[in-house]
Amino acid sequence: MKAKVADIVNMMGEIAPISLAEEWDNSGLQVGHMDRPVNTIAIALDPDRKVIDYACKNSIDMLITHHPLIFSPIKSIDLATNVGSLIEKALKHKLAVFAAHTNLDNVAGGLNDVLAEKIGLKNLRVLGEPIKEELYKLVVFVPVESEQKVLNALFETKAGKIGEYSCCSFINKGRGTFKPGVSSKPYKGRKEEKNFVDEVRVETVVRKKDIHIVVDHIRKSHPYETMAYDIYPVIVQENMQGTGRIGDLEDVTPLHVFARKIKDQLGLKTLKIVGRDIEVKKVAICTGSGSGLMKSFLASGADAYVSGDLKYHDAKIAEDSGLGLIDIGHFETEHPAVEEIEKKLNRLILDRGFDINIIACDFEQNPFCII
Repeated sequence: MKAKVADIVNMMGEIAPISLAEEWDNSGLQVGHMDRPVNTIAIALDPDRKVIDYACKNSIDMLITHHPLIFSPIKSIDLATNVGSLIEKALKHKLAVFAAHTNLDNVAGGLNDVLAEKIGLKNLRVLGEPIKEELYKLVVFVPVESEQKVLNALFETKAGKIGEYSCCSFINKGRGTFKPGVSSKPYKGRKEEKNFVDEVRVETVVRKKDIHIVVDHIRKSHPYETMAYDIYPVIVQENMQGTGRIGDLEDVTPLHVFARKIKDQLGLKTLKIVGRDIEVKKVAICTGSGSGLMKSFLASGADAYVSGDLKYHDAKIAEDSGLGLIDIGHFETEHPAVEEIEKKLNRLILDRGFDINIIACDFEQNPFCII
């Protein structure tokens, strides 16, 4: 089955919902048309000149990156600028460009969780402010003979998603009563008489922003003239969505030993540490640039902080506080995004039955080199 840009955008929305992006971010479709066909997708960390040139030269239809091509707001597309020239090239070759940035960092199972797993952290929780999505319980009453039809319609929407599971619902049988008015057009039963009907109660969860879309879609497949349904707010007790993570090591470990394990596990040539000999058990992490979460780290009770782009003054504060820092580099914390997007997108493409080839760009390198 052939796919369009819109299909890929929707699938990426399942992997990393745009609602989880930070306010200052610009995730989503950067360049392109939703109706354009997609046969081949390339995945990279950065939409830089080398990657864009590769995509255009190899007739790629869509490029998915972690970092956005258009990050700061632009008032004009000046083709003499770097961004302007890359936009021009993408448009010329009909290359759609899409970014999953902080939403991929923040989502449960996203980049922060991937990094935490790679370096051996357990018992994870969010380092920064958890992102709490407003969830609601949707209950729909359906005559037994229409159960499957309404369920099919329900699961064509974004309802029923819990963590890594979709199509989640609970169904219970019961007996309903109703008395149709004079001007009504009942699906079954007599007007102005009390009627009984065998029904199923279908329960599922839905995000606040999707409620009206879900209800309207179900109503099209529901046989009743007036669909009976209830909506209740849900209290979410556990939330693993937000910036950064905190976790525990299996054993108390000297920082320099832990740092060497990270170096070996991630295949790094170099990294920087502060507090070489401190004992570490609880560790905070943040993919990308970690300076913005230093206050959260200092208040977290963690013994050490693993991130990239940490500053000199961050190091001095950590040193004075008797805490450890491990700076493994911005590129090194985020390059796993390529493999992660490829793996999850391939799974969704297979489930949907689309005929799409995915290429992971394996030639990207950290722009900094050590001499």
